Amino acid sequence: MDKDYSITFFYYEDIHAVAPFYENVLGFELVLDQGLARIYRIAGKCYLGIVDGKRGHLKHQEKSAVLLTIVAQDVEGWHKRMKEAGVKGLSEMLRGTYCEHFFFEDPAGYAIEIQRFHNPDVAKLF
Repeated sequence: MDKDYSITFFYYEDIHAVAPFYENVLGFELVLDQGLARIYRIAGKCYLGIVDGKRGHLKHQEKSAVLLTIVAQDVEGWHKRMKEAGVKGLSEMLRGTYCEHFFFEDPAGYAIEIQRFHNPDVAKLF
């Protein structure tokens, strides 16, 4: 099992229009450019792929019901970077029972959340 991992794929009308967001704004490492898909390392063995919605297994949809959550230690630093980058849909910092977090959207409207579990009982589960 230690060699297992996952890749989440988002489908776009134009992946070249959103690639700079993932590479330059979020700073994800491009691991593989397959032409119709680009796979990025978020951290460790966590990956996100962006796919040409005209040629991939699935088709691009106007409105997504997907949320990518990135667990990070420096949530406030991420929030500052996203504010400086002018990302759309940026929420204020939120603090709940289990985590501190915020939301924003990529250029095509996919929802992204950055969070940190501040409850130690929850954090140790991950």
